[in-house]
Amino acid sequence: MSFFHKEIVTRMAPSPTGHLHIGTARTALFNYIFAQKHEGSFIMRIEDTDKERSKPEFETEIIDGLSHLGLSWDKTYKQSERNDIYKKYLLDAIKKDFAFISEEESKQNPEEKIKVVRLRNPNKVITFEDEIRGEITFDTTELGDFVIARSIDDALYHFTVVVDDHEMEVTHVIRGEDHISNTPRQILIQEAIGAKRPIYAHLPLILAPDKSKLSKRHGAVMLKEYEDKGYLSDAIINYLALLGWNPGTDKEVFTIDELISAFDLAGVQKGGAIFDIEKLNWFNKEHLKNFTDEAFFEYLEPHIKQLFVQLPQFSNERFQKLLPTLRERTITHSQISDEAKEGEYDFAFKRPQTDVEMIKWKKDQSPKDTLPRLQKMAEIVSTIPENSDSGVMKEYIWDYATEVGKGEALWPLRVALTGRERSPDPFTVMSIIGQGESYERIKTACDTILSNG
Repeated sequence: MSFFHKEIVTRMAPSPTGHLHIGTARTALFNYIFAQKHEGSFIMRIEDTDKERSKPEFETEIIDGLSHLGLSWDKTYKQSERNDIYKKYLLDAIKKDFAFISEEESKQNPEEKIKVVRLRNPNKVITFEDEIRGEITFDTTELGDFVIARSIDDALYHFTVVVDDHEMEVTHVIRGEDHISNTPRQILIQEAIGAKRPIYAHLPLILAPDKSKLSKRHGAVMLKEYEDKGYLSDAIINYLALLGWNPGTDKEVFTIDELISAFDLAGVQKGGAIFDIEKLNWFNKEHLKNFTDEAFFEYLEPHIKQLFVQLPQFSNERFQKLLPTLRERTITHSQISDEAKEGEYDFAFKRPQTDVEMIKWKKDQSPKDTLPRLQKMAEIVSTIPENSDSGVMKEYIWDYATEVGKGEALWPLRVALTGRERSPDPFTVMSIIGQGESYERIKTACDTILSNG
């Protein structure tokens, strides 16, 4: 790690020309936790000089998205408000002959002449030390005298970035590796305007499972899509931090404060970081475990309760009894909502229709062979106290199930209670719907088998 001779200043410099990508969020996070780790400053700089493509709604999405993650910054700048500053530096560079005005044909209209500003390239070899990748060398001769402004009043990206980093006293430029090729131009501009060279750290790109660049064809790539699906900000931060960084221990679950304490640029890898949705799911489930029952209810209830209230046996009491089962299964609220829309939890609020073929145990020749065991289940269930929990339900049934075979007894019981091949175990289901309703569903299933001959 380089010697820090003054307060650390990092910056996030998004362009509001599109949605907030998870890669941008990861870059912002690394800048934020690095600045926090060293008690420095973190700057937000909106690079909105592309007037045609910059949109206020994208700027709002960027600010809201990063704020939702829990990131905060010490100062906010907008490049569109800094044109006079860029002009001053351009005029000074021209005066000192580090840059010059060149009259050229317009690319849009060859008959039109425009006056661009070009940097006078000294055609030298530049070497800089990258905190992640080590020493990197470029021969800048091939860059030529490159354009740094469309006109004296319209500075281009490389020039504005260098001026802003200089004026804002940015000490560390932490950004994606796709910016490595920008660095030699920016160093030449730094030297031309007398700016100090910041410390560079180029982060590995976030890649798809096939190691290609992550894009929409691989699934969601915008931060808001993950927030809308119910991924927790703590889980997103935790996962993004470990995309390309290793704490040097086996620890995986971090709070933001723990990340700040543990973070070190030396732990950032050079190779691309593979985005794995299953790992993000795991992190979300782990962070949900920290929720109190009340907090979990507040997280899930607005997204699924309306799917249940229309069912004939809905009651708040049953909904509360279902919540532990939902909590055990929840990865995100959107995943539970999707399952609820598919009827996976209808058993809690709706008596199923009996499918006599489904209810037949696989070793039985016909549903009639299954019927005696199901009738015995009805007899046992009729003796269970009404408000028994799943443990008590199991105690009443288990001996008989063990005697005749667990599959032989519990499969038809599950189907009679839920009408589904997959569901929570029958004891949990019975504790949710109650002893009385459980008995009625089993009896109905028995009657249906009998009536089908």
